[in-house]
Amino acid sequence: MTPTRDEAWRLLNEYTQNDRLLKHALAVEAAVRGYAREFDEDEEGWGIVALLHDFDYERLPSPEDHPYRGCEILRERGYPEHVMRAILSHADYTGVTRESRLEHTLFACDEMAGFVTAAALVRPSRSVLDLEAKSVRKRMKDKAFARAVPRDDLRQGAEELGLPLDEHIANVIRFMRAAADELGLRGSL
Repeated sequence: MTPTRDEAWRLLNEYTQNDRLLKHALAVEAAVRGYAREFDEDEEGWGIVALLHDFDYERLPSPEDHPYRGCEILRERGYPEHVMRAILSHADYTGVTRESRLEHTLFACDEMAGFVTAAALVRPSRSVLDLEAKSVRKRMKDKAFARAVPRDDLRQGAEELGLPLDEHIANVIRFMRAAADELGLRGSL
């Protein structure tokens, strides 16, 4: 039996204190849930995977530990195997290939949600509500902007979803707009 979203939220907060990391988890959750609705998939189940994909990162950030240790914790707490597999597959260095639609979606939304957040926060409004895909594309060309985000991962994520990059960006923005208050991305609008 899959634990509830409330249980997942408590687990995330048990392991993650950093507000930026909590908001990242919520942003990825919003994007993955949006795609679950679009694909007519299990929104609750997909959202839980997205919420927990980096829950161990603050305590165990090294590639030797993350996400392996987190998956051990999830397994001990009774999460289904597909949750751990999806989480493992979001990090290329684990060697777990992405096969399911959930796995591709988590990968596609992880870095994109972070990049969209960064693009929103540099706007005068500091809001996702007036952010457009073309602004995000322009920021992608600036190698100094959010330099830790691999641009190839942003493009590859869209490809894995079978979507043009601009459409994927627009979707993630739209999904995150619905959670703007929770994400701290309403800004001055």
